Amino acid sequence: MDRPRSVLISGGTRGIGKGIAHVFCQAGARVAVVGRDGEAGEACVAELGATGAAPQFIQADVSERPAMERVARSVGESFGGLDVLCCNAGMFPQANLETMPEADWDSIFAINLKGMLFSIQACLPLLKQSQAGRIVLTSSITGPITGFPGWSHYGASKAAMLGFMRSAAMELAPFGITINAVLPGSIKTEAVAELGEAFEQVTARVIPLQRFGTPEEVGHAVAFFASLQASYITGQTLVVDGGQVLPESPLCFES
Repeated sequence: MDRPRSVLISGGTRGIGKGIAHVFCQAGARVAVVGRDGEAGEACVAELGATGAAPQFIQADVSERPAMERVARSVGESFGGLDVLCCNAGMFPQANLETMPEADWDSIFAINLKGMLFSIQACLPLLKQSQAGRIVLTSSITGPITGFPGWSHYGASKAAMLGFMRSAAMELAPFGITINAVLPGSIKTEAVAELGEAFEQVTARVIPLQRFGTPEEVGHAVAFFASLQASYITGQTLVVDGGQVLPESPLCFES
């Protein structure tokens, strides 16, 4: 390629998204992050910029198709094209099945699924022009592999992403575009930090590696799927969970 790889990350202003952005910035890519919170976006690009990178922040709501079309135009004009789209935006409000408000269900699917669809549709013209177009989805172990009380709507959305991915992979293949997904487990994000150190210690005990992952560790998995080395991989998933889904029983951790 005659220019640095260009990357767009939805939900890229905090948590896993910011970790993904950090990894791509370190690799010398041209990075744009999308988020709804302007203050968080400016703080994110300032933090990443302190490392010598020059990321861009674009304020937008992924659940609004015109907003994502505007984002795609902006990226195309700024970077001269787009090579990698990371569909990372997501939300996970806690709600028990019996009393779950319809609004919670609708908002989860609007951000996690419609947001993914609108992002891909808006960016496809640019990705088709890339010599190596890549789409990477941030799914989760919750839904596709495991369950968690209060997250039935979240799990449903994350499992649905993978059903979408497999058919999309077949439609995108003629254009040389691959689409894959990472499935993070327990990752130490700002939201997890707010739950306190005691919560993290208790949860880490049932993870074989005995710790939470970092957003950057997820970012490295995303970067692999986005790389030229992954050119023959599409419609696949990579679990990034420190072995969290492996134990058959809590007894596995008794000495």
